[in-house]
Amino acid sequence: MLKDRIYYQNAYKRTFKAHIVGNGKDSNGRPYVVLSNTAFYPTGGGQPHDTGTIEGVQVIDVEEMDGEIRHFLEEELQSKEDVEGEIDWERRFDHMQQHAGQHILTAAFVRLYGFQTVSFHLGRGLVSIDLDVEDVTAEQLDAAEKLANDVILENRPIETKWVTEDELSEYSLRKQLAVTDDIRLVIIPDFDDNGCGGTHPLETGQVGMLKIMSTEKQKRIVRVHFACGGRVLQQLHRKNAELSAASKLLSAPEDGVSDAIDRLLASHHELEKSLKKTKEDLLLLEAKSLLDNKNGTLVRFSFTDRTVQDLQKLARMLVAEDETVIALLVAENENRLQFVAARGVSAGTSMKLVSASALPLLNGKGGGNDALVQGGGAKTMSADELLHVMENSITQQ
Repeated sequence: MLKDRIYYQNAYKRTFKAHIVGNGKDSNGRPYVVLSNTAFYPTGGGQPHDTGTIEGVQVIDVEEMDGEIRHFLEEELQSKEDVEGEIDWERRFDHMQQHAGQHILTAAFVRLYGFQTVSFHLGRGLVSIDLDVEDVTAEQLDAAEKLANDVILENRPIETKWVTEDELSEYSLRKQLAVTDDIRLVIIPDFDDNGCGGTHPLETGQVGMLKIMSTEKQKRIVRVHFACGGRVLQQLHRKNAELSAASKLLSAPEDGVSDAIDRLLASHHELEKSLKKTKEDLLLLEAKSLLDNKNGTLVRFSFTDRTVQDLQKLARMLVAEDETVIALLVAENENRLQFVAARGVSAGTSMKLVSASALPLLNGKGGGNDALVQGGGAKTMSADELLHVMENSITQQ
């Protein structure tokens, strides 16, 4: 029976003895054993499996399949009937803290605001619950966190009971149960009654503390990320290390990091504006230099490692400075050729015809209008050869 399993009889039991009642390999070749009883909790209900050893061999996974608990091992056990198992207590207790904390936080949201939890995930770093609401305010998060920590600090008992379906009416369950047999309730008196198959400490005080770390919206739910017990300290150490590093990089005290970042961002924005203006000035000087060396009304030039956006800006400057000009610009970037063709308002040539002559030769794509086109494709010829093709298309018009 479920209730006879060691992890339900005593969640604090770290070592146990049992005998092997089955063994085999799964479809991936992983060896496993089935024991007469076990303290290893199998993955289920949002809680990950235990790890540990059986006769010194690492247990890497525990799953309940076809009514039996399979302990997947790092290597096959030597032929033996009676064995001793030992669970990784640090991992087990961490899971107990996180799972109990989830019950407490979930109940806090229900009690304060009627927000129901629709799913729960116990990850390696943080734990998360999905609330069946579209938005949660900072004030609501703070209130739920405070209530949860009050219940933890009060060190209330955490009770477990096996009940029948007929007995459920005696309890104020916060959600309807999906099972009708082997019903196990986890109860925090006067706070939360809930069906659960996970492992939990005996008192809420052993959860230690609970801290909401962040939230994110996902479609019509809000996912709340939090940590309990030892994981809160882990998160604090990590964040403190990041804050300390940022403080040193900014040459600012830790309580002044935010102000220092604001100043740095303001300076960065000013530098961006200054750089943009300088770049525009340089492009204008470049445009005037090209106009000084134009061939009649034609400006043609090839570049290396220039963006098509730069070519467009340069072409617009050229035709703005001299409305009779036709500008043909090509850039060679790695294995690609990109081009821009533009005409001044007094030039009657259609740039679409220039593009139509160039793109098929490059197996490329482009767009634009009669006044300005841009495009690009494979480097099937040199930049100068492409310029020659574009210039011929203008001559033919």
